[in-house]
Amino acid sequence: MDQLTLIVRDINSILWGPWCLIPILVGTGIFFTFKLRFIQVRQFGRAFKHVFGAFSINGAKAGKHGMSSFQSLATAVAAQVGTGNLAGVATAMAMGGPGAIFWMWLAAFFGMATICAEAILAQLYRTRDETGHITGGPAYYISAGLGSKPLAMLFSFLIIIALGFVGNMVQANSISTAFESAFHIPTWVSGLFIILIAGFIFIGGVKRIASFAEKMVPLMASVYVLGSLYIVVTCIDMLIPALEQVFVGAFNPSAATGGVIGASVKEAIRYGVARGLFSNEAGMGSTPHAHAIARVRHPAEQGLAAFIGLFVDTFVVLNATAIVILVTGSLDGEATGIVLTQNAFIKGMGEAGSGFVAVCLFFAAFTTIIGWYFFAEQNVKYLFGNKVVNGFSVIVLCFLMLGSFLKVDLVWELADMFNGLMVIPNIIAVIGLYKLVGRAVQDFEGNYLQNKRPLFGPSDSLTGRLARIQSNFRRRKKDRKASLGN
Repeated sequence: MDQLTLIVRDINSILWGPWCLIPILVGTGIFFTFKLRFIQVRQFGRAFKHVFGAFSINGAKAGKHGMSSFQSLATAVAAQVGTGNLAGVATAMAMGGPGAIFWMWLAAFFGMATICAEAILAQLYRTRDETGHITGGPAYYISAGLGSKPLAMLFSFLIIIALGFVGNMVQANSISTAFESAFHIPTWVSGLFIILIAGFIFIGGVKRIASFAEKMVPLMASVYVLGSLYIVVTCIDMLIPALEQVFVGAFNPSAATGGVIGASVKEAIRYGVARGLFSNEAGMGSTPHAHAIARVRHPAEQGLAAFIGLFVDTFVVLNATAIVILVTGSLDGEATGIVLTQNAFIKGMGEAGSGFVAVCLFFAAFTTIIGWYFFAEQNVKYLFGNKVVNGFSVIVLCFLMLGSFLKVDLVWELADMFNGLMVIPNIIAVIGLYKLVGRAVQDFEGNYLQNKRPLFGPSDSLTGRLARIQSNFRRRKKDRKASLGN
């Protein structure tokens, strides 16, 4: 077992290293940032208004016609805001210094364009399953867009393992470990509690998942950010020095920490970018499953909502953890991961800080369990149809119980590996279909926002949407030939 763990760890060091997924994901973000003309800056105000303008935690019930845009976003954010926001950022700072945060910001900024493209493609290639329910995700734009059924099936297999089974074991383990440390609750008790609540939500299907996400995600984020703000205010004199540490540490880690951590610029970039991408999931192909079933008037609208979700994940929730660690001076010790975060909150809140982090970690990890289950379920339906969903739910619950008390390093390493592998088929499709993303954004800004008839309407028919696209392209080609002939 130890030998297998070492092998998987070596694979991950390559997969998530500076010569594989990091440049691929960041490069994709840079490409779409320029391709879409910095859409995350130009349309940020419109996107913010779209998401929060009609904000409600009691939206219309989700059903066979999909979810509201906010419910879809909340489901996506539920998956994004997990242990990475509380523990992952602490690990990145412990290994790469405070400068790792700067590189997280940079990766997230470019990732906003990638996740926008993913959401648009998910909307364009969504369809209906055998029961008439709206469904979609990377498997659908890989098979219908690229015309590669085998690659789509590979993606589906990888995401079922990565999120549905192994990833959810990691989340359950994080919850049970935190509660045992903070409240001395046996891990099996936490595990039983997790599977009872999760099972109740799973049984309710898309309606209950959407209702849970739209209520829990805003509450979870608000409580955690407010608790963090309390500590920042009490340590306000340390805020400017903390920000200085971030910017100095990005290019000179030793100067930022006095050489305590011993990180180099290379390590700051590696841990900052890798942990940042792991947290916001841009390019990984997970969140498009939620964005595919959003009820919007134009596919690009959900693209705007998607990058607001990433903004909340990284620039709000993740930053809350990072700033608290810095203003409380907790980075000087040897702690890492969730222990480092707990230490920081104990310094800021007293002994109540440990319990506060444990409770927040529970909600962050549990919402991720629900989001990841939903994403994996969509791919189970893609591969096997609806008839096996109930059996899949039971298997996931078993993995949750197992993960709650069985801490195995191999499980954590496998989660990293499968998360990394599923990026590859998704990125191939997103890059391969970049022209369609660009045309959707052009249509949104040039037609839809100008009150003209848009090419990309809200129709649920994939065939109809693609037919209109091809018809429009043929018409333009004919017009160009006619103009050249004259």
